[in-house]
Amino acid sequence: MLYLVPTPIGNLKDFTFRAVEVLKEVDFILCEDTRTSSKLLQHYNILKPLTPYHQHNEHKVVDHLVQQLQAGKKIALITDAGTPGISDPAFLLVRACKAAGVSVTSLPGATAFVPALTNSGLPATRFAFEGFIPLKKGKKTLMESLVNEERTMLFYESPMRLVKTLQLFATYFGGDRKAAVSRELTKLYEENITDTLDNLILHFSNKQVKGEIVIVVEGKQ
Repeated sequence: MLYLVPTPIGNLKDFTFRAVEVLKEVDFILCEDTRTSSKLLQHYNILKPLTPYHQHNEHKVVDHLVQQLQAGKKIALITDAGTPGISDPAFLLVRACKAAGVSVTSLPGATAFVPALTNSGLPATRFAFEGFIPLKKGKKTLMESLVNEERTMLFYESPMRLVKTLQLFATYFGGDRKAAVSRELTKLYEENITDTLDNLILHFSNKQVKGEIVIVVEGKQ
């Protein structure tokens, strides 16, 4: 059995009883960064071997992991924060498991875009999750495809690129389009702001931005 286990996006208390139970029962845990994951696991007294699994090695180790699962191993996959497979490694391994007849169970848990969407004040009945915008190749094509998108759109972004991305959105969607920026979700300095893209650009241009970012953009009216 492969278990996909969501981890807290900030506050260590945002972890389920079931997640702790599963991680204590598996044979070993796959994680993006052993240093980051060790802090969480130590907090909950989870003493299991950690094996690196990230975008740089996942292609090389997938077959070996499937073989171990077929041999009866119970393995959990976690990421640095949030749900595996949501802008984080998981897809290749899950696909390989499905093809090999290996059971996969995904636990419910923390995902950054959900609280960002629900506290944005923008429509949440229909939405499109776009993840990270391509840095170069594909950016123009993506933005052109979203110009007429009527659903609320959600994006992940780094603090260093926040203002440039807001400016990109203003260029394609118009500066008067409503949007929301959430950062440091569940942490001490959590910030959630909903305004026009133009006003958000002004706000974040005049301050040093830290933390992981979720941008929620209103769909075309």
